[in-house]
Amino acid sequence: MLYVGIDWAERHHDVCLLDTEGRVLARARVPDGVQGVGRLHGLLAEHAHDPAPVVVGIETDRGLLVGALVAAGYQVHAVNPLAASRSRERHVTSRAKSDRGDARVLAEVMRTDRHHHRQVAGDSELAEALKVLARAHQRLIWTRRQQANQLRSSLREFYPAALAAFGAELADPQALAVLAAAPTPAQGRSLSVAQLAELLGAAGRQRGAPARAVAVQQALGSPQLAAPEPVTAAYGQVVTATVGILLELNQQISALEEDLTKAFETHPDAEILRSLPGLGVVLGTRVLAEFGDDPTRSHHPKARKADAGTAPITRASGTGQVVLARVARNKRLADACYLWAFSALTRSAGARAYYDQLRAQGATHHQALRGLGNRLVGSLHGCLRHHTIYDEHQAWSHHIKAAAA
Repeated sequence: MLYVGIDWAERHHDVCLLDTEGRVLARARVPDGVQGVGRLHGLLAEHAHDPAPVVVGIETDRGLLVGALVAAGYQVHAVNPLAASRSRERHVTSRAKSDRGDARVLAEVMRTDRHHHRQVAGDSELAEALKVLARAHQRLIWTRRQQANQLRSSLREFYPAALAAFGAELADPQALAVLAAAPTPAQGRSLSVAQLAELLGAAGRQRGAPARAVAVQQALGSPQLAAPEPVTAAYGQVVTATVGILLELNQQISALEEDLTKAFETHPDAEILRSLPGLGVVLGTRVLAEFGDDPTRSHHPKARKADAGTAPITRASGTGQVVLARVARNKRLADACYLWAFSALTRSAGARAYYDQLRAQGATHHQALRGLGNRLVGSLHGCLRHHTIYDEHQAWSHHIKAAAA
């Protein structure tokens, strides 16, 4: 066996090779890119004629470098950076740190503790593409939320009537249409009911546009404190710019969602995921992308639940014991499972009964949703393992009976 530690960086990667006795066979610093991968393969070929017995430890499970290593046939293990940091303290008591030393630590982790670290799974190309689309879609939504918060902050300074008219829905196309036409209080007060109804209708309001226009006009025309004219004009320009950004973000999010939907529907597991309560196209794609579709990644539902962060952890010492939420987790996946559990409350009688049971036992709303998400992840694991569609009665029959009693 040959144990390899790679401390990766943006421009170069430090490599350390160890034999089974822990002796250093070679060290190197290779550049990023094709040239560096070629030098790495050449270095490994000097000590191993077959890639199968080569075990590689690296602090990431994605990227072009990891893809090249997996494709070459090496056993690549992803080491959590926190675990790597603790291992460094195990080997270096002086707290010294270097990229060269970190590569040695990763190689030692592979030599002694690789069974504690997950081997990088080989997801399908479609699953990798879905991950790219799902994460990009989520980042755009986060960006839109940040821009909406900036718009709200600006409006509070000079245009509180707009906040009274639209509340927390500033990123909504209807609110953006009105603010684009009237970015200052004076312009807002000048809009008639007919003009507002036309703006709301053009932005997608199909029913109740006249009544909504009346409510918006009353809010925009309500008395408010006024900022000096030059300040108001400056803030108006800021609102116009921010509204333009939000309009473009809405358009790009919709376009990316269409691409995401088309790609998701072509995946073999799409029907199974869509059958689970609370999983639509967007959440289903996020869950599939973060879990991956390699069947060897999660042999047991406990492993899938730990990856999702829904399974709690126990800290016990002596007579003391406390159960806490899991901190080490895939945060994107944990967020998706939380939203999934919340959505399932109105789409599954069994999920609702289980949530109510947890609340009756003293769990908070967030704790109950995590517990529900934990059960849903287990149901997903069983459906994927047996290639079956979700069955409400089989999943929740005992909880439904308990709730009825």
